[in-house]
Amino acid sequence: MSATNGPKKIERDHYLFREGDPPDSMYVVKSGKFAVVKTKQTSEIVLAEIGPGAMVGEMAFFDNKPRSASVKALKDSEVIALPYKALHAQFQSFPEWCKAIMRTVNDHLRNANQRIKQLERNETDDDLFPPHTMNKLVAILNFVGHRYGKPSEDKKSLTINGYLLRNYTIQIFQEAAHKMQKLLETLEGLKMVKIEDLGEGRQQIINHQPDFLFSFVDWHNEWLFKKESDRTLIKENELKLLTGLLHFAKQLTENDKGMVALNLTQVQNDSMKEIGFVIKPEETLCLVEKKLIGDHTIGDDKQIMSSFSPDELDKVTPYWQIIYALGKVKR
Repeated sequence: MSATNGPKKIERDHYLFREGDPPDSMYVVKSGKFAVVKTKQTSEIVLAEIGPGAMVGEMAFFDNKPRSASVKALKDSEVIALPYKALHAQFQSFPEWCKAIMRTVNDHLRNANQRIKQLERNETDDDLFPPHTMNKLVAILNFVGHRYGKPSEDKKSLTINGYLLRNYTIQIFQEAAHKMQKLLETLEGLKMVKIEDLGEGRQQIINHQPDFLFSFVDWHNEWLFKKESDRTLIKENELKLLTGLLHFAKQLTENDKGMVALNLTQVQNDSMKEIGFVIKPEETLCLVEKKLIGDHTIGDDKQIMSSFSPDELDKVTPYWQIIYALGKVKR
C-alpha cells in the first residue's frame, strides 16, 4: 500500500500489509476488523484481532524495520493511513524527553516480541516436557478453561478459545506456544480434549475431562514434591500390565469393600485374545511389591489369584498414561 494520507478501504481477506514488507505508514482502524497474523509453515497463526480505534504499524515509525507480522481484514474494513514522512516532520517538534520515552517504549515492545519468538522456538530444551513444565502447561489449560471456558449443556466439557489460551501461555506464564500445542495434540490422542480448526489459523479446544485434568495436576504436583523414598513410580511396562488387569477386573463384580478377586491364571490364558498381549502371573509381582495389587494366592485348583480395588487403579493409571504419552513427544 502506498504512503498516501487518508482513508483506505480493505476488502475481506485482503492484506493491509504483509510480514516482511518495507514500512511507510501507520494506520488507524476506522471500521471493520483485522487480524494480526504470523506465517508458520503453510498456515497462519492469529496473534491479535483489532477493531475500530486501534492503531497498527506504529513500531516501524522509529526504526524503519520490515513488518514483523501481516495484517489481514476479517471483514470489509477501512483504515486511515498516516504516512511516516509527514509524522516525522511533526515528531521533530516534540520535546526531547517525549521523544526518548516513545523510543524506549518502542524498544521494549521489540524486545518483548523477540522474547516471545525465543519462547516459541525454545530450541535449547533437550526435554520438551520436563515434569514441572508438563504440570504447568496442564494447569494453564485448567485455569483458562475454568475462568473463560464455555460449559457444555451437560456441564462435563469446556470449550476454550485457542487464541486466549495461547496468549496466557506466552504472555502471562511465559511458556512456549508450540509446547502447549504439542500438549493439546497429545491429550487429543488420549481422547481427553478435541482441537477444532476454525480456519485462518484460529482454533478452539474442547476439554472433555476438565475435572480429571484438575485432579492430575494436584496428584502430579504432590507426587513431584514427595521424598523419593515415598514415591511410587510406575514404569511404562508396569503401566501396560495395569491397563490389562483393569480390562479383566472391570468384567467382575466388586465386593462390599470395592475389591475384586482376579484369576491371574485365567488372565494369562485369555489376555492375548482380548487385549493383544500375554500377561503372565509372575510379571505382576512387581505390582505386588509396590502394593498396587494384593499378594498372589494359590487355591486348591492351582489357580493364581490377586485381590485389589479397580477404582484405585483406575484413578492412577490415566495419570501415568499422560506422563508417558508426553514423554514420547518429539520436537
